[in-house]
Amino acid sequence: MKIAVLKEGAAGERRVSATPETVKKLTALGASLAVESGAGATATIADDAYAAAGATIGDRAAVLADADIILGVQGPEPASIAGAKAGAWLVAGLNPFGERARVDAYAAAGLEALAMEFMPRITRAQSMDILSSQSNLSGYKAVLDAAAEYGRAFPMMMTAAGTISAAKAFVMGVGVAGLQAIATARRLGAQVSATDVRAATKEQIESLGAKAIFVEQVKGIEGEGTGGYATEMSDEYKAAQAALVSGHIAKQDIVITTALIPGRPAPRLITDAQIATMKPGSVIVDLAVEQGGNVEGAVAGEVVERHGVKIVGHRNVPSRLAADTSALFARNLYNFLSAFWDKETGKPILDDEIGNAIRLTKDGKVVNERLLG
Repeated sequence: MKIAVLKEGAAGERRVSATPETVKKLTALGASLAVESGAGATATIADDAYAAAGATIGDRAAVLADADIILGVQGPEPASIAGAKAGAWLVAGLNPFGERARVDAYAAAGLEALAMEFMPRITRAQSMDILSSQSNLSGYKAVLDAAAEYGRAFPMMMTAAGTISAAKAFVMGVGVAGLQAIATARRLGAQVSATDVRAATKEQIESLGAKAIFVEQVKGIEGEGTGGYATEMSDEYKAAQAALVSGHIAKQDIVITTALIPGRPAPRLITDAQIATMKPGSVIVDLAVEQGGNVEGAVAGEVVERHGVKIVGHRNVPSRLAADTSALFARNLYNFLSAFWDKETGKPILDDEIGNAIRLTKDGKVVNERLLG
């Protein structure tokens, strides 16, 4: 069983799908690891470290030759893996809705493409969930990015020359990224509030010491929504939430938005008119900017200014902490492969629940129900 680890080709991608730690663990299962030269360089992992862990190092063609499993962070361009054998697994974050043509090309090449972001949110798959592991650090980094752009201190400071008031931070969308953003902003000394459409998150917000801002007169989502994600809300709820947010956002110094709906454009949470009510020098960080953005006027890959407010729209935020996010991503992939590793055959064999959820292509066809519906 040969496992290939590719060097990422997407612009700005600094992560890598395996680390020396996971190379050792996969080798212990009986696999042989082949790592493309330079694959870990941008995540501060040298080729020598992979070699010391038991991997062979080579160019793309050598790494792909006869590989049974191909690991990546983002889905590779189909032409770049033309040497892969039919039936090989391609295991990565494949962006199935945004890169449908690429998925079709994987099918045409005879690859079995497994989209790790389609991992079901069930208890036994938690350690395989790349969305959670990467979002956790994204929420942390979003607050640091806000602090870097904000021209003032976060905590209250009492000095002989007078008192500096604590920054007020508002987190919109309380999934994994939002919860980490709350915790990080609190650690930096900000006064933190947060909101979400899912009623179950109110206790989570308050348990972190933040103030929960919720629509009271209109019912939101009870529990967690489908698969643990938020879903589209009624027009009545949207209107009530917009009115609530408008009054609250005008008082904030920092706003972090994290709301995403799988397979849909990111919901618009903040309008230009609401931005205009904020104090000059305030900062908004839009973590959903690559999916269309939660904030009107946010630009992917740029920090722009509207009405004296900075709107931060960095692309691929997990990649901006590449060493740590790579370590977590690589463990997600190892946990996935090891959970299904069959000692008798010396390879992983997927069960139906997880296999049907993440398998996009097989035997030359697109087979995932979410892409066929």
